[in-house]
Amino acid sequence: DSADGAVLDETDLEGYVRLNPAGDGRHVAVSASDAVTMYDTGLLAQGHGDHFHYYVQDPALTDLSVEAPHPGHVVPHGDRTAIFADGTGAITLIDPSALGDGELDVLEETSTEDPHHGVAVPLSDGGLLTTQGTEDSRSTVQVLDADGKVTAETDDCPGVHGEAAAQPTESGDVVSLGCENGSVIYRDGEFHKVAIDGDYQRSGNQKGHEDSPIVLADHKVEAEPEGGIERPTEIALIDTRHDTQQIVDLGSPYWFRSLDRGPDGEALVLTYDGELNILDPESGEILHEVPVTGEWEEGENWQEAGPMLSVADGTAFVVDPEAKKLTMVDVASGEVYRTLDLPVVPHEIQVTTGTASGEYEIAPGADESEGDHEGHDHGEEDGHDHEGEEGHDHGASDEGGAEDSHEGHDH
Repeated sequence: DSADGAVLDETDLEGYVRLNPAGDGRHVAVSASDAVTMYDTGLLAQGHGDHFHYYVQDPALTDLSVEAPHPGHVVPHGDRTAIFADGTGAITLIDPSALGDGELDVLEETSTEDPHHGVAVPLSDGGLLTTQGTEDSRSTVQVLDADGKVTAETDDCPGVHGEAAAQPTESGDVVSLGCENGSVIYRDGEFHKVAIDGDYQRSGNQKGHEDSPIVLADHKVEAEPEGGIERPTEIALIDTRHDTQQIVDLGSPYWFRSLDRGPDGEALVLTYDGELNILDPESGEILHEVPVTGEWEEGENWQEAGPMLSVADGTAFVVDPEAKKLTMVDVASGEVYRTLDLPVVPHEIQVTTGTASGEYEIAPGADESEGDHEGHDHGEEDGHDHEGEEGHDHGASDEGGAEDSHEGHDH
């Protein structure tokens, strides 16, 4: 519990575990072994007129599971969530809103031509954006309509990895994808290429925001980095309106778990010097530099625990595995307002708020004496008394196991 650090549940799983948003703000999609299983964090948001009331129950791993050999990316977008199985190329589309009723509502099952480390993004018009490739090479991105017909395609995205949805246009969704020769953007029914300086530029980790046309991405320029790991100090702010990018040097390296977006689209980057950098995505100006961890460096194995962050409800939750600390930063002000001790060395983090948007629906003038806590009614169910805890989130973190369920996984 992010209010006091109380451990609400512990679940043991085999293999290396990844945590992903399921798309409903309550469940976490847990990738482990050969399946993606839903974990119920126990936060319930119930509509009450023009606002929501909030309740809690015991968190628990459910039996709602999607078979996915070598599970890869899990991407919620709109009212659907896509689960991609790298081992088979299978794509499973589910309705995340059914999870709260204890149901796994599979809307569609499809597949790429060959297995590969790929991704699928549900589109708001009922279509699907997906990669095509093999275990050895992948450079194709396609858009399929609701009937499965290819309506747009590009082969100019070598090493495609990393996707982010940006602010849509009047014509529909906008999606950016990382390539090894500059990102490609799907907009207005067509693919557009972002021009780069030089022959190689990779933005394989991207973060978007539905109200911002700018996508935050890493910026790697070494095709064969020394030691196999590039440690960039520059990030890319990709303008999906004009197919351009602004490069900002933060002066300190970062890694793939360092990126996220604030409630108003702010670009957040956690760097080796222990600072959380909060940037204006349009100008690239650094608004706040917040000390949140000690100095650190990415390990040789991407599965090693390292500092990471997740943003929800205006708060950046920053994890420092070495210190076993969770630090909470108000994104708007850049102020640290809470630090908690962690009982484990975390490898992953997901934060749930009970709403799919990741933000609370606040009821103006709510009376705390009536148990609403500024619109957050936390019922005393199943032995969990959260009375007086205002606006708390549930952070989920699991220690990793032995095997890598992302064979060939790039970051």
